[in-house]
Amino acid sequence: MNNLPTVTVIIPCRNEQRFIGSCLDSILSGDYPPELLEIIVADGMSDDGTREVLQTFANRYTGAPSVRTIDNPHKIVSTGLNRAIEQARGEIIVRMDAHTEYATDYIRRCVEVLQVTGADNVGGAHRTRAHGYLQEAITLAFHSPFAVGGARSHNIDYEGPIDSVIYGCWRKKTLMKIGMFDEELVRNQDDELNLRINRGGGVVYQSKQILSWYQPRASLRALFRQYKQYGYWKVRVIQKHCVPASWRHPLPGAWVLSLLVLSLLSFFLAPARVILSLNLALYFIAALIASLITCRQPSRFKFIPILPLIFSIYHFGYGYGFLRGLIDFVLLRRSARANFTRISR
Repeated sequence: MNNLPTVTVIIPCRNEQRFIGSCLDSILSGDYPPELLEIIVADGMSDDGTREVLQTFANRYTGAPSVRTIDNPHKIVSTGLNRAIEQARGEIIVRMDAHTEYATDYIRRCVEVLQVTGADNVGGAHRTRAHGYLQEAITLAFHSPFAVGGARSHNIDYEGPIDSVIYGCWRKKTLMKIGMFDEELVRNQDDELNLRINRGGGVVYQSKQILSWYQPRASLRALFRQYKQYGYWKVRVIQKHCVPASWRHPLPGAWVLSLLVLSLLSFFLAPARVILSLNLALYFIAALIASLITCRQPSRFKFIPILPLIFSIYHFGYGYGFLRGLIDFVLLRRSARANFTRISR
């Protein structure tokens, strides 16, 4: 492709010493012309050695491409992204993540798809790489329609318009026009920005040509905490826009609420105990069926025993976080900043 545009890669990170080096290596080994590329890492005041790794790359790449580190004193993704966008010199902004490795043609494919489709934001599907039994099981659930409500961004075979893509690639002028990322949001800032694009008549597009591989959480505790935060901040997004981007967003919260109400009523009403038991039994059956479908290949049979538990963590974590968000944002009317420390634990 002739007349390639200049590109700025933006990476928000905090305490990513284990991952940031391999992430930068995969970006710098790509095939996009180095004289048209710059990389800006917005670091949230890391204290684990990440800054030393970043300084090594900055010293090594002072020409083309350049690697720069800027401070993100607020320590959340949305503020880091916006500071990087403000300082970006590229016509095109490509957002990347420290926990992800990228195909050598990732940036070039992003630019091509953006130009060919005329979309406002483009990206690839949620592909994953896992190491070890538990992380592999979490990855299998990650791609299951049962776990994620049929979200097309988790379907690696889907190509076309979509409600949200992983990471993203935009023209800088598009981001400046729509107001960049919402700095009130600790999580779901990507979904909220894509919701604004779609509701404003723009197009978000997922392409099978754009390849990256995300490393999911490797422990059940970390998975629960991640999805609790997703559910929690989704409430603030819905509150801001007065409508969910998809029906699947409030569903886990409704399920967890039903469990809580039935559990309380079961102390006083026998029918409530019966309905609670049926609720849990039906969920277990559904989770077991989903596990069997997910593990229909013989090499995956070993994951059947743990998948129902992992599915429940996805759903209960998100649903519990959603209910906490309803209490804090809707009932108690707490500010997002006041809730940052509380929900992050």
